[in-house]
Parts: sequence; structure tokens; C-alpha cells
Amino acid sequence: MHDDRVSEAMRAVPRVRFLPRAQRAHADEDRALPLWHGSTGSQPSTVAAMLRLLDVPPGAAVLDVGAGSGWTTAILARLVGPEGEVLGLELDPELAAWGAANLARSLLEDGPTSDGERAASPRARLEVAQPGTVGRDRPGGWDRILVSAAARELPGALVGMLADPGRLVLPIRSTMHLVVVAEGQVSDSTHGSYAFVPLR
Repeated sequence: MHDDRVSEAMRAVPRVRFLPRAQRAHADEDRALPLWHGSTGSQPSTVAAMLRLLDVPPGAAVLDVGAGSGWTTAILARLVGPEGEVLGLELDPELAAWGAANLARSLLEDGPTSDGERAASPRARLEVAQPGTVGRDRPGGWDRILVSAAARELPGALVGMLADPGRLVLPIRSTMHLVVVAEGQVSDSTHGSYAFVPLR
């Protein structure tokens, strides 16, 4: 129903590349799909809604918390373009290694645009998150933070990692939140109900 940068990026990064072999036949279905260890690949319409709320500009620095298979990290790499930076974090080491391999393969397959420029950021990576922490600090903060797991409450640590201006999108319990930092002020709005695995 949309024809925008998010739709274009999602078309350019096929979900099937980021699913276990047993789930690839279901890649075009608009539902969450199991990965392993209780993790899921998010429903495409949910990913699109979150990315539209995030409003990622070219050249942005983006943190992707709960990166899983690497699909959202790859889409974000496409949205930020060649000048941007994306860091995906995943707590499960096995899933993180698989997601990092998926991301690296996707970036290689992405190739240049018609004018010879890279379409996606070469500074996109997926790493293992540190147990007991949420997110990772960056000098100057992150322009955008995406969280693909449900927190019990708004993580103040993540808000503190945002640049000013900056935007954070995450589910809290079953409600999607958009947190905006601008001119030193923090605002929080809600945007519908969704189901996610818990943020650990």
C-alpha cells in the first residue's frame, strides 16, 4: 500500500535471504517466523511500520537492538546509504553469528546503483550484545535506535544513547512507542499494539 523509501529498501533486501531453510517457503507471508532459541523473524508489515516511525535519513547512524537474522540491519544499511552507519546487536551468540553472515552476504549481493555508488552502507555490522546491558554507546549518540523486542518499561539507557535530535522506536509490553529527543526535550507517543518476544 506504500511506495516510499521503506518499501523500496524492503524490496531490495528480500526476507528469504534471512530465514532458515525450513522457513524460506513462507518468506512472502505477512507473519512472524521462527528462527531458533525462541527468537522470531518479525512480521514484514510490523517491520515496515517501525521503520516508517523511525524515519531514517540518509547518512544516519543507527543502532538495531535485537537484530536476530540480520534482516532489519540490512534494510537499515540500505536506508542510511553509503555514508551511514548501522550496528546490529543480538544477545544469542549463535544467532548473532548467523545474522552477521547473512548481513555480509546481503551487502556483497547488494552491489552498486546505476551511477556506480553503493546503495547500502559498507559500515553495517552485526555483533553479539553484552549480557546484562542494552545497546551500546557511540560518541555523539545514535541518530536512530530500533528495538525489535518488547521491553517491560522504557529503557532510560537507550534514551541516553540518542543524539539530539534523535528517534527511538520500540515496543513496551504490547504497545509500540516512538521516543523523540529534540532540543533537550524527550517526548513519547504510542502507535498501536503488537506482539514481540521479550527484551532480555
